[in-house]
Amino acid sequence: AQVDLTGKVAFIAGVADSSGYGWAIARSLASAGATIIVGTWPPVLKIFQMGLKKGSFDADSELPDGSKMVIEKVYPLDAVFDTAEDVPDEIKNNKRYAGLDGYTIEEVAKAVEADYGKIDILVHSLANGPEVTKPLLETSRKGYLAASSASAYSAVSLLQKFGPIMNEGGNMLSLTYIASEKVIPGYGGGMSSAKAQLESDTRTLAYEAGRKWNVRVNTISAGPLKSRAASAIGKEPGQKTFIEYAIDYSNANAPLGQDLYNDDVGNSAMFLCSGLARTVTGVTLYVDNGLHAMGMALDSESMSDRNA
Repeated sequence: AQVDLTGKVAFIAGVADSSGYGWAIARSLASAGATIIVGTWPPVLKIFQMGLKKGSFDADSELPDGSKMVIEKVYPLDAVFDTAEDVPDEIKNNKRYAGLDGYTIEEVAKAVEADYGKIDILVHSLANGPEVTKPLLETSRKGYLAASSASAYSAVSLLQKFGPIMNEGGNMLSLTYIASEKVIPGYGGGMSSAKAQLESDTRTLAYEAGRKWNVRVNTISAGPLKSRAASAIGKEPGQKTFIEYAIDYSNANAPLGQDLYNDDVGNSAMFLCSGLARTVTGVTLYVDNGLHAMGMALDSESMSDRNA
């Protein structure tokens, strides 16, 4: 069966370049005919818009039929603020937010409703942990709660505000990581806790949004990808980054010892957001070459004799 999303509108929150999963999901949905609109963090909005205008992302916009993905509209979105009243003066007066307003979740939902009426697909592709390089034992309350706010509660708030403008049978999708349930040293600052929250909330929201709006809620637990955002974690001079270690570990230990591309996640997202998955909700779908299933590291020194 072919996936046909013609006439469907998809809002993807958290797209600021072409290297991450958010872009790949947008491209997969566009290849099936969906109208693509995105929400971008205000401090990087101008750079992203400039890149789009200059054609910096043209190569990454190509669809299977040879055409280019069109992002119909880019909205400024800061998902740590629910309403205009939540925005403090220090943000309003910050030069990185100069000339912008209407970037809270509630205001963006209203703007999307004014522009498009109803939407069918809502994608949460954003996370931030200001203390992500710190072990949990060294994480401050402020850093922990900031990670939770930006990476987990933002998904709850998005669905709160966008749910009423979603068509029946629509789907909300978020992105999680195996650190929610297994120890991943280096993924700190409360981010592992935030991803655990996100997965738990996916199940609860699947029930609540399913009964209230007939909307499905799922999350994808994606394997490591060398996106720009991920590459910024744990960068030490002369050393591999956290994500480079994670990719090497996955290739050495996952059942499928192959590279993971952002399109792999994009294609899984397209399935979950389509009518083919009409009975699938409350699910954490692992798109990680099977790494989540492993309980032992094959490349461990203690396994060297067995692997010889």
